[in-house]
Amino acid sequence: MRGVGSVSAASGRRGRFGRRIRKTAAVTLTAALTAGAAACSNPDSGGSGGGESAVVGISTEPESLSPLLGFGKDGNSKIFDGLLAMGPDMRLKPALATALPKVGADGLTYTYTLRKGVTFSDGKPFTAEDVVYTYRTILDPKTNNASKSELDAIKDVRAEGDDTVVFTLKYPYAPFAHRTVHPIVPRHALQGQDVNTGPFTTRPVGTGPYVLSAWSKGEKLSFKANPSYWGGAPEVKKFTMAVIKDDDVRATRLRAGDLDGAILPPNLAAGFKNDKSKKTHTATTYDYRTVTLPTGNRVTGDLAVRRSLDVAVDRQTMVDKILEGAGKPAYGPVPTDSEWFAKGTERAHDLDRARQILDDGGWRAGGDGIRTKDGVRAEFTLWYPAGDKLRQDHALAYASDAKKAGISVKTQSGPWEVIEPRMKQDAVLAGGGAPGDPDFDQYLLLTSTVAGDGFNNMGWYDNPAVDQALVKGRQSGDKAERKAAYETVQRELVKNPGYTFLTHIDHLYVVNDSWDGPNTQVEGHEHGLASGPWWNVEDWTPKK
Repeated sequence: MRGVGSVSAASGRRGRFGRRIRKTAAVTLTAALTAGAAACSNPDSGGSGGGESAVVGISTEPESLSPLLGFGKDGNSKIFDGLLAMGPDMRLKPALATALPKVGADGLTYTYTLRKGVTFSDGKPFTAEDVVYTYRTILDPKTNNASKSELDAIKDVRAEGDDTVVFTLKYPYAPFAHRTVHPIVPRHALQGQDVNTGPFTTRPVGTGPYVLSAWSKGEKLSFKANPSYWGGAPEVKKFTMAVIKDDDVRATRLRAGDLDGAILPPNLAAGFKNDKSKKTHTATTYDYRTVTLPTGNRVTGDLAVRRSLDVAVDRQTMVDKILEGAGKPAYGPVPTDSEWFAKGTERAHDLDRARQILDDGGWRAGGDGIRTKDGVRAEFTLWYPAGDKLRQDHALAYASDAKKAGISVKTQSGPWEVIEPRMKQDAVLAGGGAPGDPDFDQYLLLTSTVAGDGFNNMGWYDNPAVDQALVKGRQSGDKAERKAAYETVQRELVKNPGYTFLTHIDHLYVVNDSWDGPNTQVEGHEHGLASGPWWNVEDWTPKK
């Protein structure tokens, strides 16, 4: 969630909440500019390389490129393929499998027939044993994959010959097929390695459309087209992802021609509106920004403070002013236009109500307007990653709204290495969100079973009613029962908001208008390697 990735603040190095995606921000703009200058000096880093190459600016960097540790678990990894993939309409389609799975009548078996003739980038054949190895290794307790609970439904996975794989589940898990977009690794390439620390984590081998050619950590990842890709060799022969954590630096390098595309916040994307050589792509998302409210903090753990903040915040103004309309108010991880959203859980901005809740909770206003209770001042620190302008703006607006109710929020920026050790006591401006199914977002974000596990449940939220509903939601095969369970979760968040959800954010990408093919999917929080108009770069063709 580091981003709140699952709620990551930030979303999630260890997770989206399970995702261990590095979102370390530049400590200062100077440091970011220095890194940017270093990247510019590299001959491979420049954009506008013609129809056969593309360089894009991303804001996050993985800690590992091994799917066994969580890389690419939601698809679009470029180096790897899953059994299935998501199309532009977010519908599942075959990838390494020849068709969607055959599901047993009891919902407990999923059978996949595999594509023949597929090879890994080292030339070795892909077989059913690679699939079995991938899933069994992820589920091995010794494997450091913070997202493995997403595959909790798996009881067994076995190969039947070289081209058939059968999954047996512990319980009917309605969205299981979506989990099989997970990348498959080659068993042979990992023999004799420590899967947590071995060379595969930085020198991967996959079946995907691209092969990693170089990784300069903190600077860029370079890829070359896989000429033997089963889907056909890409026309974009070289593809580079420049890691630029600072929004302003990313925009500057795009304008200078160092980049062919970049993700930008609304105010910076607007600066390219009149540039005829570039096109802005808007992706609707499940991506939210939220404030974690750690239960162990005497202020943020107080129910009256949580409920007061939930109505003190002016979400619509954040959408209008910070996002410039590119988003919508958030009342939980589920967007208001989703079929899973619980109608009636919207919370109106109401400062009078916010003050009354604090009064009723025993928080009395002091001489400076800040409340106190039992000698404790209503004050806490809110961290956000340096260089992330959207989070900074959200944090400052949140602090301003809180102060009007009598709560002092001290905003502080820093890199994730500084923020992470403080997450148990200090609040974080986090981000997260995943389309596809409510289980994907809510389980790792809210269940007490993973509280404080890296970027999982960053607020240490503990609500037995929510825990029970989350289990029911993921284990029921009946959609009506699942919908009722997730409505329970959302209504419990009104009673006890362990996070103050602020906005759902549309992603804006500015890309040189040199190719046919770039488009966007409905996106989750992740906006680095797996998202953006380059989610299908292997299908791009140069404009004539």
